[in-house]
Amino acid sequence: MTGIYFSGTGNTKYCLSVFLGSLGGDMFSLEDPKAIAAIADSGNIVFAYPIYYSSLPKIVRDFITKNKDLWSGKNIYIIATMGLFSGDGAGVSARLFTKYGANVIGGLHLRMPDCIGDVKALKRSAERNKKIINVARLKAENAAKLFSEGKPAQEGLNIFYHIAGLFGQRLWFGHKTRVYAESPSIDSGKCVGCGVCAEKCPMKNIRIENSRAVGGNRCTMCYRCFSLCPKQAVTIIGKKVFEQHHIGKYL
Repeated sequence: MTGIYFSGTGNTKYCLSVFLGSLGGDMFSLEDPKAIAAIADSGNIVFAYPIYYSSLPKIVRDFITKNKDLWSGKNIYIIATMGLFSGDGAGVSARLFTKYGANVIGGLHLRMPDCIGDVKALKRSAERNKKIINVARLKAENAAKLFSEGKPAQEGLNIFYHIAGLFGQRLWFGHKTRVYAESPSIDSGKCVGCGVCAEKCPMKNIRIENSRAVGGNRCTMCYRCFSLCPKQAVTIIGKKVFEQHHIGKYL
């Protein structure tokens, strides 16, 4: 079994690692050049990603569609992580995978600490976030046990989930993930040009000019640069840093 994931602040990577812990198998970020060969060589894929606005991050959608010829005949189990709600979080990719000839065998939704740290909503205490992670860990472990028994979870895959995702968020905000955003915003007064954001951005959307970071127009809103900036100089949606999240803070 092969795990493929996209993870901005570590939530999804952690959940996939827990799920595969008892099942075995290698994990690859979709940013890793080795991911394509790993998919080609495996008949069984666990595909994991975060959900934004009840939809796929642009980088994930592009990866699936760009490599559409890879999915034919693959058995795919989908893990979707979210801050609160997604509706059909697993279903949004399941429909694409099915279109490209894959056999979607299950879906799992895991609630994790919210990574949108420049908006005050959904901000929780460290103690509360640790509890959320523990619940997600137990759920992922149980889902792996059920999977090994031939009873994979089916979250996010039926019409009722689809309706919930559509009317819950996607109908109003889905357009935000259909194109890359003109982000991030970088406070030149705080930025020291350390280059962490430019190095870690999965879209190579940030560059260093005159010892300061400069954002481009291909942001996938993963919040990695925001969360890793040592000077809190980056914002994505909001204008103020409330909390920088990374899963390592709670493990």
